[in-house]
Amino acid sequence: QVQLVESGGGLVQAGGSLRLSCVASGRILSINAVGWYRQAPGKQRELVATITTGGTTNYADSVKGRFTISRDNAKNTVYLQMTSLKAEDTAVYYCNARITRLYDLRSDDYWGQGTQVTVSP
Repeated sequence: QVQLVESGGGLVQAGGSLRLSCVASGRILSINAVGWYRQAPGKQRELVATITTGGTTNYADSVKGRFTISRDNAKNTVYLQMTSLKAEDTAVYYCNARITRLYDLRSDDYWGQGTQVTVSP
């Protein structure tokens, strides 16, 4: 069984920083592209940042220059470093990864359970 678990969310004042982690576990052959998404109350889930296997990154315009996505392949972990946080960054943040399973060599998209980020004005 493959699982994604996010952590690192919390309450922070505007201008502050948080680092989110997404750890993949289970019988994994490889982790391909990974993305961080967020969903604020009453809004649709939106893409925040992505990172490919080779490390190529992409960001939503709203977070460019403030958020950094990175990965540690040895630890099956992807991070989202968030700085200069704003009240509008408040949301549940989700990790999504395309993972190839070891036991059947098939790839599927997996989601974590989400971690709450609350930025106070």
